[in-house]
Amino acid sequence: MAEYRMHLMLCAGTGCVSNRSLKIEESLEKELKKHKLEEEILIVRTGCNGFCAQGPIMVAHPGEIFYQMLTQKDIPHLVEEHFLKGRPVKELMYTPPEEKAPVPKMGDIGFFREQRLIALRNRGLIDPERIEEYIARGGYTGLAKALTSMRPDEIIKEIKDSGLRGRGGAGFPTGRKWEFTAKAEGEEKYIICNADEGDPGAFMDRSIVESDPHSVLEGMTIGARAIGAHHAYIYIRTEYPIAVERMRKAINQAKEYGLLGEDILGTGFRFDVTVHRGAGAFVCGEETSLIASLEGRSPEPRIRPPFPAQSGVWGMPTNINNVETWANVPEIINRGAGWYSQLGTDTSKGTKVFSLVGKVKNTGLIEVPMGITLRKIIYDIGGGILEDKKFKAIQTGGPSGGCIPEELLDLPIDYERLTEAGSIMGSGGMIVMDEGTCMVDVARYFVDFLRGESCGKCTSCREGLESMYQILTEICEGKGKESDVELLEELCAAIADGSMCALGGTASNPVLSTIRYFRNEYQSHIRDQECPAGVCRELIHYLIDREKCTGCLLCVKNCPSDAITGERKEPVNLNQEKCIKCGICFEVCKFKAVEVK
Repeated sequence: MAEYRMHLMLCAGTGCVSNRSLKIEESLEKELKKHKLEEEILIVRTGCNGFCAQGPIMVAHPGEIFYQMLTQKDIPHLVEEHFLKGRPVKELMYTPPEEKAPVPKMGDIGFFREQRLIALRNRGLIDPERIEEYIARGGYTGLAKALTSMRPDEIIKEIKDSGLRGRGGAGFPTGRKWEFTAKAEGEEKYIICNADEGDPGAFMDRSIVESDPHSVLEGMTIGARAIGAHHAYIYIRTEYPIAVERMRKAINQAKEYGLLGEDILGTGFRFDVTVHRGAGAFVCGEETSLIASLEGRSPEPRIRPPFPAQSGVWGMPTNINNVETWANVPEIINRGAGWYSQLGTDTSKGTKVFSLVGKVKNTGLIEVPMGITLRKIIYDIGGGILEDKKFKAIQTGGPSGGCIPEELLDLPIDYERLTEAGSIMGSGGMIVMDEGTCMVDVARYFVDFLRGESCGKCTSCREGLESMYQILTEICEGKGKESDVELLEELCAAIADGSMCALGGTASNPVLSTIRYFRNEYQSHIRDQECPAGVCRELIHYLIDREKCTGCLLCVKNCPSDAITGERKEPVNLNQEKCIKCGICFEVCKFKAVEVK
């Protein structure tokens, strides 16, 4: 096997691929060949590195030199300077917003420094399409241990003792769920990996599958041994083509190595996995809806009990966990429940993967210990708010999550504390909002998403969300009534009480949390006919500050309704009757002469 003096770990996750990282690979190959370095330097395609805002990303080893926002034009200079002459190129490194000097090493960058990787332990370090690289980092040793030296009940006990809870949203203890399925009676038992990730802005499961598919397969095989299952389905949305392709390759490789199929590792245990592509319905994140879709039926929830552990796919006992949960399992078996249970809080053990997006400087995928505070995530890892604006709220848990205000920035993150705050853990989405966010409009946005994704089976969810959306729309348009806030609260309770699944059961969180923490904004919209954030079009007016206006006429040229008139080098005039409140004048003005009132 060839030995290389340098490895270039090039991100080939969805984000970087969409930003032409594969074209960068072509340029690298061309330049390395030009300088006769192709036998000394190896390019390795990795999965998502996590720091998505800075993509395309490449890390050069040895030295852990972190290059970001690469373009094809950068490559000739980079290859000649660093890879040929040994002089790392500073202008291609990451420079934190508040600093002037770049940070060369990946591990010294604040975004990475505070993280603790378990589910993402191999991100950016291996080629996800090569099983040999996964094995080289200890892959499948947990499976070997589980199959050769542990009884099924011992595996379940280890998972129970670790405190691992389902990372798909509900946080149900994983070991207990396995135990229920193991004790259930049925001719056959099944395992399902839920990779149907429908939250806006969330990409945790997709990134794990793209970066480390074998960790998921290994976890599922250990789980199958524990409960006595011999077949599994990975339910993954069809919008994730790279994840689908890599998972299928991983399954074929595992079969070739005797790690899937018949007589795994010579132990007599058999287990096989099928990839099932979902059509992208958000409600399929709910277990019984997912099972219905898997069986070819309309994705609608059903009444429980019986629970899937008793009667799931084809009426057989079925265990469902999401991608992140399965990825944790091999490390727990390898290192032991005691090691894992030392991480996190009393009730929420281990780490959690989050997608950090919104009005934050460093967006991307992070994995942190349970119990970390929101402040640490937003400011130490996220780098603070864009343009150094004032933080307003963070929405956790996806569309069914709640909005947490500034006074709770020091809230430790675990399942119970988030619920107490009016939100949920969910699958791990985090959306940061600044002072320019209207919380009434935010509630309306998420209710609009949920009403579109509701299967419509429950009247309370179907009609309740529609009514709630109409009320929120009227408030945003300045047509709200004093009684609307109380009516919204009553609707929230009715929807939660009358809905069959978690979509309806948690759909009220965005509304209730914004009323709880930002009631004054609802009152401003209703009583004062004002949107404090300047977002709701019907409640705002654009004005020209004549002292700041220089008469550059940029606003005049760009106004689509000819509402702005004036002469060069003279303050312009804005006709309120013609103004359609599109905001273009506000966006193009370089002198901040356009104000929103």
